[in-house]
Amino acid sequence: MSILKSILNAVFKNAVENINQREEQPVRPAAPTPKPEPVSEIITDFPAYFAEILSTEFPQYSTKRNVPVTELAGYATDEFKLYESRPLQSYKAEWGTPYSFVLYQGGAPVGIVMLGDGSSHSKNVKYLISRMYAKKMGLPYINFYTQYPNERAYVIKRIREFMKL
Repeated sequence: MSILKSILNAVFKNAVENINQREEQPVRPAAPTPKPEPVSEIITDFPAYFAEILSTEFPQYSTKRNVPVTELAGYATDEFKLYESRPLQSYKAEWGTPYSFVLYQGGAPVGIVMLGDGSSHSKNVKYLISRMYAKKMGLPYINFYTQYPNERAYVIKRIREFMKL
């Protein structure tokens, strides 16, 4: 029993010494907390956001929103290779998703800006039809995914590149 008592006393003595040593050490000041990066503006109304950018940053163009494909291409029925499994299926222009924005210069369409979310631009047949008719008409077609931040500088840069400004 005395061995157990001496072991317990040694452990207790060691614990007390450790506590005393910690109390004697000078307290280091905490590292300064870094300032948080400014949070990008959370966009909830993408059409209004893009309309504002297009009108203020690209005043040389007039814009029209939600333009049906048929307004530019007519009621065409063309064959496109949209999917490998259906190499030359006919697609009607009326089946396409309306263009989010059409840029006009001198009354003629000169470019298309599309907004979409998820993989809508690369997989959804309605977007693919819209893109193919834009290509057929020789109009530049640029898309923006609304699940991404689309910060103002980024949007302006991409549209400038897209319109070759």
